[in-house]
Amino acid sequence: MKYLFAAAVLVTTAFAGISAADAAGGCGPGWHRGPYGGCVRNRGPVVVAPGPVVVERPVVVAPGAVVVAPRVRACPYGFGWRYGRCRPI
Repeated sequence: MKYLFAAAVLVTTAFAGISAADAAGGCGPGWHRGPYGGCVRNRGPVVVAPGPVVVERPVVVAPGAVVVAPRVRACPYGFGWRYGRCRPI
């Protein structure tokens, strides 16, 4: 019985430790972490402007035609694309 009670206490404390304050970086509801680590009050809803709209032209190929495009290299010879940039092979 004492093991069941200990398990119940452990589960209760584990769930009680998870709250909105933990999700908000430890500052609590209505607050967030600022650029220097301090708690800053939320000022209102955040509105994100839509990014630029990219419209690509459709590729039109005549029926029966064969199109051969050259391979495009993003990095110069002797380099490969690794970890977000060109690095020597």
